[in-house]
Order: sequence, then C-alpha cells, then structure tokens
Amino acid sequence: MTYTDLEREIDRGTRPELLRRWVLNVLDDVAEGRRPLRAVRHPLGFTCLPVDRTGPDGICVHAWPAEPPLVQPTTSAMHSHSWDLLSHVLHGRVRNELIEVTDAPAEPIWRVYEVRSREDIDEMAPTDRLVTAVTATVETHQAGDSYALRAGGFHTSEVDTGEPAVTVALGRTTPGGCDLSLGAVDGRSHRVRRDRCDTVETARMAREIARLVARG
Repeated sequence: MTYTDLEREIDRGTRPELLRRWVLNVLDDVAEGRRPLRAVRHPLGFTCLPVDRTGPDGICVHAWPAEPPLVQPTTSAMHSHSWDLLSHVLHGRVRNELIEVTDAPAEPIWRVYEVRSREDIDEMAPTDRLVTAVTATVETHQAGDSYALRAGGFHTSEVDTGEPAVTVALGRTTPGGCDLSLGAVDGRSHRVRRDRCDTVETARMAREIARLVARG
C-alpha cells in the first residue's frame, strides 16, 4: 500500500483489518530480511521502523515497549513536528498531551530549540524564542483509534508502564517547517545520536511488534 492508500484507509476507518494485515506483512518482510531497513531507538523512548522515508511523505511503524526506557532527553519531551502526523493505533493505548506555548521573553520557563536532523544525528540549536508552556488537552487513543497532530503543534506522546503500544504513522512534510523542542533557557547547541539497531536486532523487534499487532 502507498502513502495515499494508507491515508485513505485511516481517514475512512471502515477497514481496520486491512491496515493490520498490511502492517503484519511489512513486519514479516522485515523479520525475514526481505525489506532492508534498520530499526531506530528514538530518544523519546519508542522504536521506529522507517518503512518508507524516501520522499516528503513518510510511513513508519512506531512501537513503545511494555517497560519503556528511562527517557532523559537533552531538552525535554515537549516537541513539535515539521510535518503533519496521521496515526492509527494497532495495539495498546497512546496518550498525547497537547501543549500551549506562549511567548514570554521577560519571564521564560523554556527556550525553543530547532532540531536539525541528518541521518542519525540531531543537532539541537537554541533559538531566540523564550516561552512558557502548559498542558492544554490530554487525549488517549486505543487500538482501532486514529488521531492527527498538526505540524507546529507542541505535544508529548507516552504510554503507561506495562502497556506496550504500536501505531502506523504517516508524516507529510509542510513547506518551510522545522522540528522544534522545548529546553533549558540557558542551554547550548549540542548533538544527539539516535541508536540504530543492526539487522539481527531489527528482525527480533519486528517479530515482537508483529505479535502485539496480531493481538490487536
């Protein structure tokens, strides 16, 4: 299925089993080495299988483990994408906190950082924007649900300990956008390396994720 096919099926919401079968076929191809990709451990605590990242429209499978690693981002978990996200939950529950960010140059709590990604390196570059941030809305989505996050909207995405989750995520790049994160007011520019798994570990993860997806 192409990006357009997946987008249409998620929007319709009438054939969730079609999405599930497609993801299971992809995971089987990864596990058996027919689809040459390598899983990435994201700094925010989930695993990403980059199914198709060749153009402005990306397709990924995201998986949060039952025992998420202790996440200690160098900035914070509050971030915004340079792309519109459309996601369908295949297993478990995902909790999104939507963050309201307000410019506050006189009494800031956070500084906005631009995230410049190249291959496995994220450069966290402080900008001149000083802000405060509060949780505006909390949304919980479970297996069978779909949700969208607009480009530029600050948020966090988490799962409960002991409850793994899997989603298929579509990303459509918006012209002129950039990835952002909230961090320390006095922080400096620095780099973060994403942990890319080898082929054996990727295959193992694909099999584990497939077992969750099959359960629904």
